[in-house]
Amino acid sequence: MSYQTLIDAADLARLVEQGDLLVCDCRFDLNDPAAGRRGYRAGHIPGAVYVDLEQDLSAPPSGTNGRHPLPDRTTFAARMAELGVTRTGLVVAYDTVGGYYASRLWWMLRWAGHGQVAVLDGGLEAWVQSGRELEQGDRHAPAGDFQASAEPRMPVTQVEGIETNLAEGELLVVDARTAERFAGAPHPLDAASGHIPGASNRFWQNNLTPGGRFKPADALAAEFRQLLGEREPGTTVHQCGSGVTATHNLLAMEIAGLGGSHLYPGSWSEWTSDPRRPIAKG
Repeated sequence: MSYQTLIDAADLARLVEQGDLLVCDCRFDLNDPAAGRRGYRAGHIPGAVYVDLEQDLSAPPSGTNGRHPLPDRTTFAARMAELGVTRTGLVVAYDTVGGYYASRLWWMLRWAGHGQVAVLDGGLEAWVQSGRELEQGDRHAPAGDFQASAEPRMPVTQVEGIETNLAEGELLVVDARTAERFAGAPHPLDAASGHIPGASNRFWQNNLTPGGRFKPADALAAEFRQLLGEREPGTTVHQCGSGVTATHNLLAMEIAGLGGSHLYPGSWSEWTSDPRRPIAKG
């Protein structure tokens, strides 16, 4: 089977037994960057390798390019190959917070040209609830042969495009942060409060059921169609605080059959690094 968005615990367990994939544990905590690896070592899906948001999925921040800037595609692909990603092998990403971090790896691998990558629906909890065991310690996979495609496979809009859109209004900017942060409530991660003028708000957790699984495709499609109105997905740009939870909305749109929308990687943390850029509240 081909997996390009989600995989459930039962299918993953079957593939783990066959050994025909690479499982990536993407746990992370913005307030305690070492917590993800500690949790991984305490117990992870058998065979899973650890992928660190800041070390593996981000370039060093400069102070003006956001908290989690995208690395160079070639550099990223080389790092993924070191971790065990092959050109054709399935990659499954998971975390413990509804896909918050796993969707970042999903999007980046798709962006780099990988065709077979999915997020474990329900994350580690779904695996444990299915009665399956965990493995402790570190695990390292043999190096893979993955290389970046010649061109990005997922579209990106940089800050210049967002600035131009303030006047032109051709793009729908969708902010994945909470409604409170979007409206202007102070938050320790935000250098300034509010949102990009003209943006709409779609909190990433609205993609999930109360049980932490993604909503059915038809439900997601209806909700995003209401948000988009008459716009096509390709005129939509997703952002958040630093380009992480925005990928959750991108994944949800792919599940809904509404592919083609863009990521603004620098997001709010980049936007607010320049005090000349306007801010809206409310």
